[in-house]
Amino acid sequence: MATIKLTINNQPRTLDVEPDMPLLWAIRDVVGLTGTKFGCGIAQCGACTVHLDGSPVRSCSVPVSAVSGQKITTIEGLSKNADHPVQKAWIAHQVPQCGYCQSGQIMSAVALLKTTPKPTDSDIDNAMQGNICRCGTYTRVREAIHTASAEMNTANKLPKNGAKVGKR
Repeated sequence: MATIKLTINNQPRTLDVEPDMPLLWAIRDVVGLTGTKFGCGIAQCGACTVHLDGSPVRSCSVPVSAVSGQKITTIEGLSKNADHPVQKAWIAHQVPQCGYCQSGQIMSAVALLKTTPKPTDSDIDNAMQGNICRCGTYTRVREAIHTASAEMNTANKLPKNGAKVGKR
């Protein structure tokens, strides 16, 4: 056993775990955050995607000892009320069918929009290609990402001083 210090969803955590334990199991079984899913166990399906210092990683293939001291964000850490623009767009476009892959899909989409605020269809397809959806909701995923992008870009154009825009 080893003592591993992590920050998960902005909360410091100290875990006593085997150093080679996959981050996924530390998140799910030790910390108790079950939104991140196990899919394939070989980093091919994307169901276990979390952000490590802001970048998407497949948590099933990363040993917890390799991320000591780093900031991890899970689906639970995106927002308190599922009101992140990507989560809202997922609901508006009814993306999930079975829903199993969706937390990984959302985490990949959030990472894409962070680096590419106005993605093209090609950008989306490239960024999301590592996320497998057995239900085949790829068209709705793309539409939801465009919707979230538009909302996030509109929000970024609002005045920072609290002034309201529009007709009076």
